[in-house]
Amino acid sequence: MSEIELAIVGLGPAGLDRLPAGGLAVLQEPGRSVILRTLDHPASQELAQRRRVASCDDLYETGASFDEVYSAIAERVLAAADHGPVAYAVPGSAIVGERSVAEVRRRVDATGKSTVVYPGESFLDLVFAETGLDPIATPVKILDGRDLPDPLVFDAAMIITQVDRQEVLADVAAELGRVLDDDTPVTFLDRLGAPDQVVATVPLADLGRYRPGPRTSLLVRGSPAGWYGLVLTNRILRRECPWDRKQTHHSLVSHLIEEAYETADSIRSLPPDAPAGEVDFGVYAEVEEELGDLLLQVVFHATLAREVGAFDVEEVAELTRRKLVRRHPHVFGAVVAEDAATVIHNWETIKGEEKARDSLMDDIPTAMPAIVRADKLQRRAKSVGFDWPEAGPVFAKIKEELGELAAVADDQTAAAAELGDLLFAVVNLARHLGIDAELALAGAGDRFAARIRSMETFAGEAGRSLGEYSLEELDDLWEEAKSTGL
Repeated sequence: MSEIELAIVGLGPAGLDRLPAGGLAVLQEPGRSVILRTLDHPASQELAQRRRVASCDDLYETGASFDEVYSAIAERVLAAADHGPVAYAVPGSAIVGERSVAEVRRRVDATGKSTVVYPGESFLDLVFAETGLDPIATPVKILDGRDLPDPLVFDAAMIITQVDRQEVLADVAAELGRVLDDDTPVTFLDRLGAPDQVVATVPLADLGRYRPGPRTSLLVRGSPAGWYGLVLTNRILRRECPWDRKQTHHSLVSHLIEEAYETADSIRSLPPDAPAGEVDFGVYAEVEEELGDLLLQVVFHATLAREVGAFDVEEVAELTRRKLVRRHPHVFGAVVAEDAATVIHNWETIKGEEKARDSLMDDIPTAMPAIVRADKLQRRAKSVGFDWPEAGPVFAKIKEELGELAAVADDQTAAAAELGDLLFAVVNLARHLGIDAELALAGAGDRFAARIRSMETFAGEAGRSLGEYSLEELDDLWEEAKSTGL
């Protein structure tokens, strides 16, 4: 074995008795120095009692980050290898979750030194053995509890490792709790392979009463939830629910539009600068529910398209992702865009190329609400510079259109055209003022309805109905309602 300049050995999950013969022999070889990543492991402590070893625990105390620590470990191992055969030993398997080993191997490859890896038993082997989980029969993914992916996708069973501190356990439990119910079973696994190992399945809400350590992991077997759970549930309903089975793309259109309006209505309840400012979690709960209803419509249409082999929901998501990347060359490419106006111009240019437009005015749906469509048309024109630079001329344009309307008020056909021009100019003004004209008009409608309800209340308190009041009296009631802040 002495011709092996660097041996990398996995110490397994517990004591030296679990090490394969080859790995144990190289650790005990006379004349070979042994460097341990840490002494905080049963096999490391046993080995330290049998022979002289060096550990890297001191590097964890001085390193500002894990990257710095792993770099320092690699330097220490390679420096020792310059003076004779070395064994670098790490807890668990040397090839599962060992970033320090990856760094050592990356550096040693450039030196030409002979290297052999003795992987050792992984904690994953014991997780599968203790829980009966078959990673082939049941999809499994392995996650780092200190660096969970964002977003966290609940599409398979999860083994969450590196849950080594109480705050990490709390953070993991909180992240799981965003999607999973409190009573979801979670298996707490600690010190696997040791006589005092812990394997306990408890409700998610009870995880906090366990104390984690360097060899703690969690197993979450839950069925697909979140995005994937929604997709799968919709497919089940499509097969088994009489109502879902009879739906077509066209029958769902009215539901799609209704859910879009209900979502917009809930968003209108948020403060104008949301998500900035004070957070109203009650309103956000309503927005969350309405967004879910709207999302279901997207998933449902994708489910129907999947049945005929047109596309699936993942293809919809990927198509949109690619579109976002393509239309943001200032983020994902070399294009420079220092302001929002440049971003919009680039977006419209790229979109026009994609859709092979003959005109700027192409592909703006005529079925849009008129105010929304007017705003869209104006923004499309602005993308090529056809717009007033400020709001002042727009005020003048509104006065001009109002005069033209007054001049033809007796001609209904002409008045309709002039009124349309006036409204179009008002939308233009809203855009220049940074106001959403649709929301502004909706707000005016809300205020009007609230004031009428208040007037009805005042009239009822007087034992009358609004129809019994003169116009002058109604104006007085209106001002009274308005004075209340409505």
